[in-house]
Amino acid sequence: MTPRLKELYYKEIQPALKEQLGFKNTFQGPKVLKVVINMGLGLDGADAKIMKSTEEDLGKITGQKPTVTKFKKSVANFKTRKGTNAGLKVTLRGNKMYEFIDRLVNIALPRIKDFRGLSPKGFDKFGNYTFGIKEHIIFPEVNFDRIDKIRGLDVVVVIAAMNKDHSFALLEKLNFPFIKKGDN
Repeated sequence: MTPRLKELYYKEIQPALKEQLGFKNTFQGPKVLKVVINMGLGLDGADAKIMKSTEEDLGKITGQKPTVTKFKKSVANFKTRKGTNAGLKVTLRGNKMYEFIDRLVNIALPRIKDFRGLSPKGFDKFGNYTFGIKEHIIFPEVNFDRIDKIRGLDVVVVIAAMNKDHSFALLEKLNFPFIKKGDN
């Protein structure tokens, strides 16, 4: 079964972006390629029990088993050793990506306390959008009673687009709640 957001993208959003951005072909428009979710653990990465619980939480959030990231260098000031566990990451593509974006925008982000919107300044020069979430417990899949510590995570939405404005238009059509210029 295809995800609701994927159907909406191909039936409504893609033709609307073609009209809005003045493309000759619908396939010239921006498209979400993948979503990368990263959870850094720092010094807690050395503890196997904490690593296992955060791996389960991130697996429940994304619906996919996360991979363990390692430190590339030893840095004495950060008390890190080369090759030890640094955190977890998940790369979502296809149907799981669309399901995650749908849950993120419609369920998780509105659950953030004092949420005013996402900053439109999170775009890089290629049109990819990056933002951070301070509490991973905003996702309904995470059992609040079983967590040991509230952790943050980074979300990177990789978009195939010609520029930042096209990426912004796509994410607005996908209902990403951006801060408007007049809102403070």
